[in-house]
Amino acid sequence: MDFIDKTIKLGTRMMPYFAILQHDMKALWGSRLVRLWLAATAVLTLMLALANWSQFQDAPLIASLLFPYLVFPWFFVVVVLGVGPVSGSRAEALADGILSRPVSRSGYLIAAWLARVLLVWSAYLVVVVPVIMLVTLAKRPAVAEDTVTVYGIVTALGVVGLVLTFLVSLGFLMGTLLRKPLLAVVVLIFVWYPISVILSVFSLEEFSPISLCQALPTQLRQPWRQVEGSAKVKTTNKLDVNAFSSLSNFFSVLSPTEPQPKAAKPDFFESKKFANFSLFRVTLGYGLPTLIAVILATLSFYWRDL
Repeated sequence: MDFIDKTIKLGTRMMPYFAILQHDMKALWGSRLVRLWLAATAVLTLMLALANWSQFQDAPLIASLLFPYLVFPWFFVVVVLGVGPVSGSRAEALADGILSRPVSRSGYLIAAWLARVLLVWSAYLVVVVPVIMLVTLAKRPAVAEDTVTVYGIVTALGVVGLVLTFLVSLGFLMGTLLRKPLLAVVVLIFVWYPISVILSVFSLEEFSPISLCQALPTQLRQPWRQVEGSAKVKTTNKLDVNAFSSLSNFFSVLSPTEPQPKAAKPDFFESKKFANFSLFRVTLGYGLPTLIAVILATLSFYWRDL
């Protein structure tokens, strides 16, 4: 009975926060910004898939679909969604609600943050997942087969979602500190992009979305477990391929037929090798800053005057 009573009391205490979460979700889905973003990301994703359909293998093609979420242009939309609830006129309208109702400042902030994270994840997955399934299941004779795995797809989607969560949290922090949405967005743009470019020079996929996007093809081809003896098989296959290619080149010289043109290579995604890609380091690289940003935003919002 004590356990049931505690559960009922906990549910009663959490009802205001669930109400805030539900209200923010409905308001966000009803906003023009979110609807236009959902339509634009669906159109852009389909255009990227069709443009590279007969040129890229599965892994670079999927990475090109995730590029707009990591680098450009959806960074602006995600940041604007994160800045909104704790800055400008919205924060002033919350004063009466927080001071007159049994809702703490930190509780409201976490509920509003969670609503925006769920919204961004929903809009991102609803568009990307069906296109990725189409890419992996479709037969494309003009493109060589790729070793994309289910584990690689799931982890790549999770990493991109973690970066989007970090951007929402970063917008929360800047909106709380600066209190002006436009100023917070401008500061994030002029600070985040130069830092990402500088870190991409050193191929730090743990901190730069540009390098992370280049490393996604490597992660998409990763198996769940490394099969023992796979290195020997790969070496043998490579030798066989080299021998076969040398023979084919020899006979192509003797034959009057012209060689087939090679498919275009995605130079951006295949320009660097990420053999030491670590999912654990990438998760820490974006997860810890996300947690720190949420904590700092909560403390700043807790200490500020309403």
